[in-house]
Amino acid sequence: MSDHKNLNKLTAAGVLISLGIIYGDIGTSPLYVFKAIIGNQTISQALILGGLSCIFWTLTLQTTIKYVLITLKADNKGEGGIFSLYSLVKRKAKWLIIPAIVGGCALLADGIITPPITISSAIEGLQIYNPDLRTVPIVIAIITLLFVIQQFGTSFVGKAFGPIMFVWFTMMGVLGVSFIYQYPEILKAINPYYAVHLLISNPSALGILGAVFLCTTGAEALYSDLGHCGRSNIRISWIYVKACLLLNYFGQGVYLWNIQNELLDDRNPFYRMMPEWFLIFGISIATVAAIIASQALISGSFTLISEAVRLNIWPKVKINYPSEEKGQLYVPSMNWLLWAGCLFVVWLFERSEKMEAAYGLSITIAMLMTTVLVSVYLKKKKYPNYLIAIFLIVYISIEMIFFIGNITKFLHGGWFTVLIGTILFCVMWAWFNARRIKNRYVKFVEIEQYYDVIKALSDDQSVPKYASQLVYLTSANFASEIESKIVYSILQKKPKRADVYWLVHVDVVDEPYRCDYKIDHLIDKKLIRIDFKLGFRIEQKISVLFRKVVEDLVKNDEVDITSHYESLHKFNIVGDFRFVVLEKILSRSNNLSFFEKVTLDFYFLLKHLSLSEEKGFGLDLSFVTLEKVPLMVTENEKVDLVRIDS
Repeated sequence: MSDHKNLNKLTAAGVLISLGIIYGDIGTSPLYVFKAIIGNQTISQALILGGLSCIFWTLTLQTTIKYVLITLKADNKGEGGIFSLYSLVKRKAKWLIIPAIVGGCALLADGIITPPITISSAIEGLQIYNPDLRTVPIVIAIITLLFVIQQFGTSFVGKAFGPIMFVWFTMMGVLGVSFIYQYPEILKAINPYYAVHLLISNPSALGILGAVFLCTTGAEALYSDLGHCGRSNIRISWIYVKACLLLNYFGQGVYLWNIQNELLDDRNPFYRMMPEWFLIFGISIATVAAIIASQALISGSFTLISEAVRLNIWPKVKINYPSEEKGQLYVPSMNWLLWAGCLFVVWLFERSEKMEAAYGLSITIAMLMTTVLVSVYLKKKKYPNYLIAIFLIVYISIEMIFFIGNITKFLHGGWFTVLIGTILFCVMWAWFNARRIKNRYVKFVEIEQYYDVIKALSDDQSVPKYASQLVYLTSANFASEIESKIVYSILQKKPKRADVYWLVHVDVVDEPYRCDYKIDHLIDKKLIRIDFKLGFRIEQKISVLFRKVVEDLVKNDEVDITSHYESLHKFNIVGDFRFVVLEKILSRSNNLSFFEKVTLDFYFLLKHLSLSEEKGFGLDLSFVTLEKVPLMVTENEKVDLVRIDS
């Protein structure tokens, strides 16, 4: 609890860290937003003032009010993000898993498009010096280097992110002020009249909306990184970030004001604002800021996948912890998938203006899903119904308008992120549903009726000893129950005699960093059950956790793990431990619907490609026995079989 309080403390260091970690995406949007709004249209007063007005009110309504003021309240023991939010509200309704999965997939799809568009936008500034410069190889080299260094951890460069992003935002603010000073009247664009007038009168209004939305694409990151920065630090740092962003946008507006009635062509207002002597410094800072933005998205994708694994909506994958820093993790499979996706985007679209078409659609979907989950959270917190209704109506309306605006980009590149998001959704949905189907056919029995036979087996010298300490992972939520498959494994499938039998149950709970356990001595010093309560951000190293529990029990004289072999016992040698993992395989599926058959087939394919159960739980493979057991999905069938006597 003290950590939670400290996290929400407002400190200068906390504000600086916030600048470095969470504003990369939204902070680099001035590189391409106004360029996207103008597009192929002739530059006009209505377009400039309307575009600025749309940007101002989007950052105010969407980012400031929805995310910074409202959504940041929904913190799960200090943690944020769509899966943390889902963990807070999932008991309210089963269907809430759908917006959680859809939102998570949309954010992961965004992780594939953000690095290419931000880095391309920055590097394309070099074409001011050399119009024929091929930027694609440079962008590919930077992206590849970025993904290669992930495995070493980013804490060594992370400390520099805050000061660099402070320089970036300050640079944008100063550039903006230098132009606003030339024509202060540009500030009248704050009036929402100009936004409404543009959207009503311009035939390309939907396309403009899709471009305007790009100014708020990093808003989800504000919430996702709540655990790294704390609510107060995010809120205060956002004041500075928003001021610098708006100053730069209005400065770009003044630059455009001076070239009315022209086409923008390949000119980027962001770079054209810079004095010629400063341009190389500006491009360098922009490139570093783009890399930091990409780093934030990659780290966020790793966190999302690790949470999805714990919540059983993604196959078990290898997760490394390259540094001691909290929240620092590396998911090799996701790292190289993202890398391949980013290179494909660069190859497919080549230039940032073409990537803009693919950008935004998936984030609109993620924001809609967050709106749904936040409204359920507000209901849970007993906010007045009329306030929840206003929140829902306002933000569903805004985000649906943006969604319709982004749909116009579908054929021009939006299809790509939708395709990626759909593939990710199929994986998550199949994994989640297969588990539900399997659980329907897992049979539990009362464990008490087997106490006598387990005790007798343990003492039966005529049965060869299988292990001194025999450990099973159980999915039974209650200490009074056990899977019939485990009973079958101990008593019938080659009886397994042991000095002590252990049942280990892991319960993933809503609190992100909870880590505690409970002991049930079912048969004194013969059958012991351990219930672990682990937060969805805790690594499930069962071997390590189990060893710690056993050490505590031995210290308290609650269990004897000394070998019972006479020769070893007199020297106090510790007995051997063996884990038995039961792997369910599909045997017969006559009772399954077509959808369930397809789901389970896809699930077993994913299971084959993913980390095995024993590796996923961090078990020492030299002490693990894997037993395949059939997942019986049919009742005993009636068979018409007639005996013929000879």
